[in-house]
Amino acid sequence: MITKGIVGKIATDPAFLSALEGLDSFVFDNSADLDMAYDWIADQTGIDSFVYDKKAFDLFYDAFDATQSLDD
Repeated sequence: MITKGIVGKIATDPAFLSALEGLDSFVFDNSADLDMAYDWIADQTGIDSFVYDKKAFDLFYDAFDATQSLDD
């Protein structure tokens, strides 16, 4: 579960970065939408929510967005 102390540090968390690296495979294997991808990252990292950590959310969104252009 996320705590105030972790906000701002999620973007450098090794589990978060590792999950981002595997995001493209998850999205393609499961035809995941944004919500599924967000939930998967949260599950992989044990962080209930990272939406309030702007840097972490931006990294996540950029990684998800990159998967959308590869299926064209």
